[in-house]
Amino acid sequence: MARKLKTFQTSLGFYDLAIAAPSMKAALEAWGAGSNLFHQGAARETDDPEVVAATMSKPGMVLKRPAGSNGRFAEQAELPDLKDEAGGRKKSRRPEPKVHATPKISDKDARKAAAEFEREQKRREAERRREEAAREKERAKRAKLVAKAQATLDAAQREHEERSETLHAERAAIEKRVQAEDERWEKERERLTAALRRARA
Repeated sequence: MARKLKTFQTSLGFYDLAIAAPSMKAALEAWGAGSNLFHQGAARETDDPEVVAATMSKPGMVLKRPAGSNGRFAEQAELPDLKDEAGGRKKSRRPEPKVHATPKISDKDARKAAAEFEREQKRREAERRREEAAREKERAKRAKLVAKAQATLDAAQREHEERSETLHAERAAIEKRVQAEDERWEKERERLTAALRRARA
């Protein structure tokens, strides 16, 4: 035998929710609640005739209405009217602001305002030019430092290459002298060895 349905109600986000379910657990599951809203006091069983009638006509279905409203629960609901003010009045109910006539400005005042605007514009333009000149000066200074460092590096590279070339030439000359000395010694050793053999004979 099916369990008797009860009507449960809560508020989640922008909506009041209601459902006809056999238990609090079933209501929580239908609402997708991650915690026990009943224990927290955020959900309750209701016996409001209108709410009960709405949920019993669609048992097991989560019905909604804008949060804090007294409207009827339905499958789809409008978002709550977020234009409500703290005092409970809606923006649309505020009296329209009075339209004030545009104050008349004399030609003298208009010319004065235009002159002040032009002075401010010139001041900003001069400030912009000063800032650009300072940036250009800084760029030139940095470029000069980079060029100097590059020239120093290039000079050191050239000096290294020249010294390396000199050392390679010196090493080739030494290797040639070593080879000549080895050849001379080989001939000398052969001559002296032959002389030793003759002396022993």
